[in-house]
Amino acid sequence: MNKQNCRKVYGETLVELARQDERIVALDADLSKSTMTRLLQQEFPDRFFEMGIGEQNMISTAVGLALSGKIAFANSFAVFAAGRPYDQIRVSVCIGKVNVKIIGSSCGISDFGDGATHQSIEDIAIMRAIPNMTVLSPADGIETKKMVKAAVEYKGPVYIRINRNEMPDVTDENEPFEIGKPCLIRDGSDVTVFATGYMVYKALMAAEQLQKEGISLRVINVSTLKPIDEDAIKKLADGVKGIVTAEEHSIIGGLASAVTFILRSVPLPIEAVAIKDTFGQSALDYEQLLEHYGLTDTAIIKAAKNVLK
Repeated sequence: MNKQNCRKVYGETLVELARQDERIVALDADLSKSTMTRLLQQEFPDRFFEMGIGEQNMISTAVGLALSGKIAFANSFAVFAAGRPYDQIRVSVCIGKVNVKIIGSSCGISDFGDGATHQSIEDIAIMRAIPNMTVLSPADGIETKKMVKAAVEYKGPVYIRINRNEMPDVTDENEPFEIGKPCLIRDGSDVTVFATGYMVYKALMAAEQLQKEGISLRVINVSTLKPIDEDAIKKLADGVKGIVTAEEHSIIGGLASAVTFILRSVPLPIEAVAIKDTFGQSALDYEQLLEHYGLTDTAIIKAAKNVLK
């Protein structure tokens, strides 16, 4: 299975689009080597703005650039991009529906070495709660590229969370990406798994293992956390015996909250695979942290069997 680093894909796609559209500019908060905006800086130094460790100023400056006709991409680690400039995002970006794109890099617990301060387990909840904000979470490098293009074409605030590590390609390169639409990755008849980000891959692994036991999982990639096509979610939940959600995020305010609210009148058991209202921590590698917080194919298998009971 082909693997790609979504940060690199993001940086390369941004440069590719900047060659075609001179309105595209990038701002960074002293993390351009990690967020990969340095690629744009190298080719278009006059369209790159290093703001230092000052996300509030970065967002305010991005708003000014957007109001002057630019498509401004503001970049930092997800935990800082969503948390530090909350007031500027809410008041300056979202109330006026300003055309600013906020890229939260090293999302979830993917920055395994730096611990709780650098791990964003609540960014989806924060961004989903702000009116007029669109929230995207790619499942792989293929979808990351499509999302960045869609963000350029979309007029208004967008937040994209980007994983720090290599991720297997699980989406179809020929499948068009549409903001708001959940995508069927694998059909099944017993349990529907609504997953987002890296957990889509984990759900597919779970489906492969459960197939050997005669259990059929329907795997859905929910790459838009807001807005979500509620009718599509209900349709994809139809005909199965239970629902599982899987996300690299707090159990509060993310995918589990969104899906369970949409399906509140559907008489089906639901289990959530997510981080249980706690902070992250440092580890030797990414998979070790995922195992510790129960974000694994094994956890999805257990959840699927629970709903079938």
